[in-house]
Parts: sequence; structure tokens; C-alpha cells
Amino acid sequence: MKTSRIAGFYKLPAADRLRMVAENAGLSEEEAGAIGGSGLSLSQADKMVENVVGLFQVPLGIATNFVIDGREVLVPMATEEPSVIAAASNGARMAVAGGGFVTSSTRPVMRALIQVTGVDDPFGARLSILARSEEIAARANEKDPMLVRYGGGVVGVEAKVVETRKGPMVVVHLLVDCRDAMGANAVNTMAEALAPFIEEITGGKVRLRIISNLADLRLARARAVFKAEEIGGPEVVDAIVLASALAESDPYRAATHNKGIMNGVTAVTMASGNDTRAIEAGAHSYAARDGTYRSLSVYEKNRDGDLVGSIELPVAVGTVGGATRVHPVARANMKILGIKSADDLGRILASVGLAQNFAALRALATEGIQRGHMSLHARNVAVEAGARGDQIEAVAAKMAAEKKINLDRARELLSEMK
Repeated sequence: MKTSRIAGFYKLPAADRLRMVAENAGLSEEEAGAIGGSGLSLSQADKMVENVVGLFQVPLGIATNFVIDGREVLVPMATEEPSVIAAASNGARMAVAGGGFVTSSTRPVMRALIQVTGVDDPFGARLSILARSEEIAARANEKDPMLVRYGGGVVGVEAKVVETRKGPMVVVHLLVDCRDAMGANAVNTMAEALAPFIEEITGGKVRLRIISNLADLRLARARAVFKAEEIGGPEVVDAIVLASALAESDPYRAATHNKGIMNGVTAVTMASGNDTRAIEAGAHSYAARDGTYRSLSVYEKNRDGDLVGSIELPVAVGTVGGATRVHPVARANMKILGIKSADDLGRILASVGLAQNFAALRALATEGIQRGHMSLHARNVAVEAGARGDQIEAVAAKMAAEKKINLDRARELLSEMK
């Protein structure tokens, strides 16, 4: 990686952007071709999911300006929403003066959930499970010796009694260090294999045996200092802190606040070939872990009057297995990111989420969210109206200036041009 800060990148033709990214990341002609072409063949897609009839493409862009733990990173983002990539790039640019993003993470531990029903003495059964936790862990690890060889495997066993409308149930959690895998296959296999042994211990009937997507033990954190003079002055700092305070307390605001975070997180997750639904389920359930849905990020003002943003979220992602290895564009994107582990990817997700969130809050605190978003949306409306080539920018610019962005107006402008 040479640099993540490429002047005028957004002004270049798409082919030139791809060439520059390929040179920066050392992509081969085949890898660059996969990104610039269809990427996935119909035959490849047919092996990934069922009943394949075609391909549905999503635009892939590059977020620039990211400095994460001192390393400059170009970030591939797959999204259909205008302004997301531009906002992430802008947020990252404003973080540079404060040193960029500083990250940390926990071990890549996922939970396998085992539901036990029909237990006469659920609290006694819970203690019986905990008393034999070492044996439970050993039996589970036998199912994935390769994971254990790489330093992973079961690192703990938990058990609790959950009161439900169908009576008390014993729920067992296997805590599994999944290393560089997302972990669903590993933990599900372990949970299924343990079912007879858990029934033997408890005298109950095992029902569900599956991963939990609330990955509250597999967290990534990012922090950034946004200099007041870089983001518009003390008034902007104060406005963002006030907006953050509302999102921390009001679920109606927190939902949109976190949606802004996930605009970035989901786009990078998709570009890397990881499971966007698992990431989103984990993030939103983590935001509600204390019974009230709250923001995933917090903004404060430090003693120098600068804005400090921080974020913590679950990151159940992998760099081995699944589409990350099968999809040619996902493989190329991982190379662009320059990562060596799932932990690296998780830290990037946290940084992008924070950059995306900050950019949205700054827009809200200053000019409003619609200005940048609608100017980009205007291009889509122009294309829908039939604009081609230079007409697209001309029609979009005129509608944006008029603050009248709709299909009828786009058609009127096209008619006038003709």
C-alpha cells in the first residue's frame, strides 16, 4: 500500500480509478479484471446458492483517506446507496489530523447455543453441566482438531436457566475461539455433536443447537480525534456531542444513528464476502443488550475542545471459508485491504463505521443530511429519466441547484436540451 489519500480520486473515470487501486494494492490483471468485469460467472454462482438464474450486481467503490493504527488503507465498499462512500472518505480525511483511527479488539470468540427442554430440576441440571464443563469442552474440541491446532477451540462453557412461556429451559453456551473463520460451521458442528451428552447429563431433551449471532465476546473498537478546526469549529463539536447524547438515550434516534454506522460496516462486509445479515443482527442486538436500544458510538469533547468519537460493535467476520475464498471480487478486495487476519478486518469495520457515522452527524450539525445525499441521488433520477453521457451531470446539477429533484423535472430538462 502506497497511500490512501489520492487527490481528485472521485473526479477520475472509473477505469483510471481501478488502475490506481490495482497499482496501490499490487493486484494482478486477473484480479483487477474481476473487479472491473462481472466478477462472478454464472457457473460459479450456481455453486454458491440454490436455483441460480443470474447475477445481481451492486456498485463497488473505494473509500479513501483511511489511516488505521498508523497504516493507510484503501477500503472497498459494496453499496447501492448514494453518498455512503463519499461520506466515509470525508470522515476518514477529517480524522487524519488527529492521528486517524486507533483500534483494539477481543479474541474471536463465538457462542454455540444448546437448548435443553423437559428438565425436572433445571437449576440442578445447570450445576451438573458446569461441573462437567472440561469434559464438554474436550468432546467438542475433538470435532475440530484443526481449529485447536491453530490455537482455537472451546475456551469456556456457560449454562443458565431461561424462563419462557413454555416453562424453564436450560441453555448451554459453548464459547469457541474461531480464529480467522466466522465460525458458524465450527460451532454448529460442535453443538450438534454434544446433544446426546448434554441429554445424558441433564435428563432433558436437546432442541436447538446453533450459533448465536449476538457476538458479544467478539468485539472491535475504534477511536478517533476530530480536530475542531478541521470539522467546522467549536459549534459543530458541541452539536455533534448533543446529537450523540440523544442517540445514547432515545431508541428512535438510535435506530437511525446506528443505521448510519451500518451503512459503512455492511458495505465493507459485503465487499469482503462476509455475512451481512449476521453482522447486522449482532450489531443491533448488541445495541439493545441492556434492554434499551442505544447508539453503538459515543462522541465527547476533550480538554482541547476537539471531538472524540468511539465505537464498539460485534464483528463476526472471517477471512477463510465461505464467499471470501470463492468469490473472485471478494478475494481481490481482501488484497486491497491488505489484511492478514479476521481481527484486522474487524478493526477496519469499526473504523469505517465510525467514519461513516461521524460524517452523517457532521452533515446533520451543519448543512443538513440532504444536500450531499440528494445531489448524488439526482444523478440516479437523471439516468432514470433517460439522460446519457454529459446529460447526466447537467441535468443532475440543474435539479440540485433548483432543489427540485424528481423524475418529471428531469424529463423536462432533458426535453429542453433536445
